[in-house]
Amino acid sequence: MSAVKPSPISASVDFERDGVQHGFLKLPYSRDEAAWGAVMIPITVIRNGHGPTALLTGGNHGDEYEGPVALTKLAATLAAEDVRGRVIVLPFMNYPAFRAGTRTSPIDRGNLNRSFPGKPDGTVTEKIADYVERHLLPLADFVLDIHSGGKTLDFLPFAAIHVLDDKDQESRCEAAMQAFNAPYSMRLLELDSVGMFDTAAESAGKVFVSTELGGGGSATAKSIAIADRGVRQFLVHAGICDGRIERRETVVLDMPDSDCYVTSLHDGLLEMCHDLGARVDKDEVIARVHDVTRSGEAPIEYRARRSGILAARHFPGLIGRGDTLAVVAEIVG
Repeated sequence: MSAVKPSPISASVDFERDGVQHGFLKLPYSRDEAAWGAVMIPITVIRNGHGPTALLTGGNHGDEYEGPVALTKLAATLAAEDVRGRVIVLPFMNYPAFRAGTRTSPIDRGNLNRSFPGKPDGTVTEKIADYVERHLLPLADFVLDIHSGGKTLDFLPFAAIHVLDDKDQESRCEAAMQAFNAPYSMRLLELDSVGMFDTAAESAGKVFVSTELGGGGSATAKSIAIADRGVRQFLVHAGICDGRIERRETVVLDMPDSDCYVTSLHDGLLEMCHDLGARVDKDEVIARVHDVTRSGEAPIEYRARRSGILAARHFPGLIGRGDTLAVVAEIVG
């Protein structure tokens, strides 16, 4: 069996050195504009002696902004004396996508959150995934990956975990999710978890929490405030920072099966019949899709496949066949 090739990415920070370091992950990338160029991914390491390590990531998708804003602020303000252990901050994990404001990388169209475990000799996106999986994840005890809906989805603001085979690990993830204390807390069912950062972190036994904090390709003062507060409380829960976890009301949601998802079978103009957070009943009309190729046609009605709360919706006014139109989650607490 051949040895795993080394990563081409080099870090300008020393993960074992105490203090605050702001630097880069340097990924060589030859292109027309720079024959010997590189993708320079910003990274901050705050370390103070021995203790747990938290890996905090944003920009896994480049059009989601709560994570980049909250983690950029944290990197600029968290002092070494505030920390017991280590915090690794990667605000723009898929940096090429973040700079382009797109979900996937403009270099190779790679979706970083479907590219794990990655390849050291693969595409730019695969190289980033490989470095994160082989060099950053092993350092971490706690992992927080901040998402929102980007340009094509909008969500209720929730922190999320997955159902895991290891129930002890699942309970530790749930405790960290509750400490993040978003307005909603979700047991999330993925359409396809293959290649996800979530799966990589959970398979490595880490305490992993993700979020969906809004959407529409922007961020609001409210969604950023949820991220700011959640990140700090996540670090307190991890035992890395001192402080008190303020427990505000959170609505616990569950996605028990694929009936939570409503998929559009048509191209057209989307008319949502309920806003996010609305209670809906099974078989209730939740949206209509109107034909945009001619006038005078009756719209296609889409109905909830279960009773619950509207937790996510397609964001742009136009929708395509195969797009997720809405997600209905059950309220369990």
